[in-house]
Amino acid sequence: MNLADYGSSAKPSRGGEIVRILIALAFVVLAGAYAASHGELVSNVSILAIAAAFGAYMALNIGANDVANNVGPAVGSKALSMTGAILIAAIFEASGALIAGGSVVGTIKKGIINPSAIGDVATFIWVMMAALLAGAIWLNLATYLGAPVSTTHSIVGGVMGAGIAAGGWDIANWDKVSAIVASWVISPALGGLIAAGFLIYIKRSITYKSDMIAAAKKVVPLLVALMVWAFSTYLALKGLKQIWKLDFVTAMLIGFALAMTAYFIVRPLVDRAAASLKNEKDAVNSLFTIPLIASAALLSFAHGANDVANAIGPLAAINDALLHGGVSSKASIPLWVMLLGGLGIAIGLALFGPKLIRTVGSEITELDKTRAFCVAMAAAITVIIASQLGLPVSSTHIAVGGIFGVGFLREYLKLSYEKKLAQIEKHSQRSGLGVDETHEFLERFKVADVEEKRAILREVKALQGAAPISKEERKSLKKATKKELVKRSALLRIAAAWVITVPASALLAALIFYALLGYSVA
Repeated sequence: MNLADYGSSAKPSRGGEIVRILIALAFVVLAGAYAASHGELVSNVSILAIAAAFGAYMALNIGANDVANNVGPAVGSKALSMTGAILIAAIFEASGALIAGGSVVGTIKKGIINPSAIGDVATFIWVMMAALLAGAIWLNLATYLGAPVSTTHSIVGGVMGAGIAAGGWDIANWDKVSAIVASWVISPALGGLIAAGFLIYIKRSITYKSDMIAAAKKVVPLLVALMVWAFSTYLALKGLKQIWKLDFVTAMLIGFALAMTAYFIVRPLVDRAAASLKNEKDAVNSLFTIPLIASAALLSFAHGANDVANAIGPLAAINDALLHGGVSSKASIPLWVMLLGGLGIAIGLALFGPKLIRTVGSEITELDKTRAFCVAMAAAITVIIASQLGLPVSSTHIAVGGIFGVGFLREYLKLSYEKKLAQIEKHSQRSGLGVDETHEFLERFKVADVEEKRAILREVKALQGAAPISKEERKSLKKATKKELVKRSALLRIAAAWVITVPASALLAALIFYALLGYSVA
């Protein structure tokens, strides 16, 4: 099946869906078989093989669901085709996992439960297996429903649910649980505010100017330099943390040096590109294509380095427990386990990722290249700010929150703009201006820059004194001009999925744990 088929709006064929499922199933089976053939030193090869199959299933679902946040805005804004996005994301996700995924992983994700409270090795293994399978099943369901959710929250919920089933309520670290609950609000709110802030800046500094091309020549190089600074710092602190430990100040200084270099390289390139462009918004948008492609690649690399642990962390913990016969807080990661995670994410993305990429890129709100750039910037900057403040955030929630942020800002600006046009038209007519004069007045407003628009609105305000608009007229005007540019159905579906991710995966994990425990006793 051709990857280009994913770029069409048509639904995939039933036969194609079956082929993708069979390929995914083959990967899961091969992962289990490989583990069985290379697990000579472990105490129970069968358990390791099953755990490897669960880990492969989890990696596939991470690729299918979570990677969409990194490339969805670039696809939705037409900076990347679906095929190009899948290829770039697959390469950089796998590279991030294999190069910067680390050699050691925490056995209990986010310290959500106390591992010392599970003294029995067999019970610990069942807890990890239940968590891994529950997280994967929940991600699979969320992908089917078209809801981008946090893979970290999925595995955290799984560990918590299975842990409570094994050791009771006291085993859970409820302070950590509270922090995760808080992130449901913190992550999207921060992402949305930062993305909206960047969009306002771009509009005021470029697209609201009379000469947009001249403004873009000055502002775009600065924005690209800021992007290089943010992403360099983000990669140094998060994407490369397993192989190169840096403090915040050093990371910022390195990022700043790279940003200054990028500015002097990019500025003449932007000047040359802008010289042949028309003075219109679409032309300005084209200047953000390459920065968007670069951001998609860098976000994918950082995601692969960080979130591969959600697939292989529990598997590495099980492997370590089977090797050493004990429960430890850290476990080494064999190369085959890392390969399984990196390849699984890439394969899951290629097979099932397009559905969520379309959801993130085009089914929440319409994204052009400047809006998508704002979302990418929000993703990097929010993680940097939150990590320094010790705030728990989800990269998924940040990216989707950024999309909602620019969407709701568009709604507000659209409503405000159309209200002003309607007021200008109404008061021009009340003041005795003819149709031609009113039309000329409106055209002046549409092409004016920010300062000129303010001057025109002051004229309207003066007219309002002579012919005031009634309260009823204001209400009807607001109702008539309101346009919803954010799909409420997508908002409700995604918000509901976020809220129930931890409890849903926790409940699933508890049920699976009891089933596995019953199987082991039998």
